[in-house]
Amino acid sequence: MTESNFLKEHNGRLMWHPMTSPQDSVAQPPKIITGAEGVFITDIDGHRVIDGVGGLWNVNLGYSCQPVKDAMAAQLDKLPYYSTFRGTSNDAAIELSYELSRFFEPDGLSRAFFTSGGSDSVETALRLARQYHKLRGDSGRTKFLSLKKGYHGTHIGGASVNGNANFRTAYEPLLPGCFHIPAPYTYRNPFDESDPERLAQLCAAALEDEIAFQGANTIAAMIMEPILGAGGVIPPHPSFAPMVQEICNRNGILLITDEVITAYGRTGAWSGARLWGIQPDMMCTAKAITNGYFPFGAVMLGARMIEVFEDNPDAKIGHGYTYSGHPVGAAAALACLAEMQRLNVTATAAARGAQLYEGCLALKERFDVIGDVRGGYGLMIALELVSDRQTRAPLDGRRALALQEACYEAGALIRVSGPNVILSPPLIMSDADTRGLLDALRVGLCAT
Repeated sequence: MTESNFLKEHNGRLMWHPMTSPQDSVAQPPKIITGAEGVFITDIDGHRVIDGVGGLWNVNLGYSCQPVKDAMAAQLDKLPYYSTFRGTSNDAAIELSYELSRFFEPDGLSRAFFTSGGSDSVETALRLARQYHKLRGDSGRTKFLSLKKGYHGTHIGGASVNGNANFRTAYEPLLPGCFHIPAPYTYRNPFDESDPERLAQLCAAALEDEIAFQGANTIAAMIMEPILGAGGVIPPHPSFAPMVQEICNRNGILLITDEVITAYGRTGAWSGARLWGIQPDMMCTAKAITNGYFPFGAVMLGARMIEVFEDNPDAKIGHGYTYSGHPVGAAAALACLAEMQRLNVTATAAARGAQLYEGCLALKERFDVIGDVRGGYGLMIALELVSDRQTRAPLDGRRALALQEACYEAGALIRVSGPNVILSPPLIMSDADTRGLLDALRVGLCAT
């Protein structure tokens, strides 16, 4: 059944793939990845390339992280599964909650609610935000605020706070009471403002204006990514997140940081909250928590949540997942936490991120098709492609996909999302790996 002709014959035909149409998967069959080692992946034809996508932002430790594999195997032998619903728990999940409370102590977060992944973590945070206000007798606070261009997963709640129409339009009507603020996106914004600090102030003012319009006493929470990821790697000015936190605190609005991408070292800091010097009420995490080896996530909770939910007989959480606190996932997360800290991946992410960012800026000088390069904070970089730099007209989708294919043939897998090339390689990249990724990108741009 795994013979290559069989796999190619059925590729894209019986399995519907995320984030594309079934027809596209037939017309342009997906790459069949059959092996991986270190920062490299290998396809069914034996073509070996650098993984410039890091799986999907999540394989921070690469594909050969034996301590994580060993921990999972040992846990499968000991206890492959048990529920954490009503009256039962498991030792791996308990130990993980302790280690996470230590890891996120600088972020002011000390409790964990376990999930099956990033979208689940967002859904959990949105639900707990509403419950928090109800427990406080403030049941009118049901609305959510978020940033345009932000991405918060695929559940109805996450899609509702998403700031990109691509993830919304086909599924509307979505959750009522969700409102969006302009993102601090210097290349394209409604204020025609290119100065990052001034733009941060304008976006913060728009947040204040929306709160005043809606009424602060109707708003449960603000959710935002510390650096917008899927929307095109949009880092705000360092003043932005602290302004948002101050506005939320002043208006009694919970602040949720969606750190499914930014937690565990990708930005060059252990969390995006720590990068900007804020302490959210809740933090959504997943992805790198298990290095992509097991579907798992955790919502981390701070003092305001603890004060309302703990020692309160009315605070029954009517929410959870079959795989919340899965022992194999918890074992993987424990091993990942230890290995990430042992390797100090934040330092590598910062160094290799600076190298990749500077290399992409040099490519911009050479290729007019690159309208903007965004990054500067660890290993998350985006190149925005344009057909005309003066008008900033986005590059035709077919040419963008041709670039992706040319880069793949040249030795690197990149991700094209709309007009953006998004680079999020593993955090264990070497200097040579980073140069290889840039070389492949250069060859692809020459062919575009």
